[in-house]
Amino acid sequence: MKKKVLVVDDSMYMRTLIKDALSEDASYEVVGEAANGEAAIDMAFDLQPDLITLDNILPDMIGLDILKTLKQEGLPSKVVMISAVGQESIIKEGLDLGAESYITKPFTTEDLLSEINKVMAT
Repeated sequence: MKKKVLVVDDSMYMRTLIKDALSEDASYEVVGEAANGEAAIDMAFDLQPDLITLDNILPDMIGLDILKTLKQEGLPSKVVMISAVGQESIIKEGLDLGAESYITKPFTTEDLLSEINKVMAT
């Protein structure tokens, strides 16, 4: 059975890149895309995805706040943060809040899939 994925990024280019990378792997199905935090939270609870790829800088809120909300509400989805913000303190905060992994942009689709496969294998 395919793993359901919600892709959250304000950049359509990034959403497409992530979606295309995941589509090449038969084990994933992108079931939703969100360009802002409010939509991301609504869709996460509606779709109950197995995995959420979450950008940290969105127009209406930051990914860390979204992550905090999802984890406090008990959403079981695994979260992989993806951001151009690569400061150690931000990465550590994301992992401390419950993200399974943190990928910094730019990245290759091979690295993305490798990291996601590692997260989903646990």
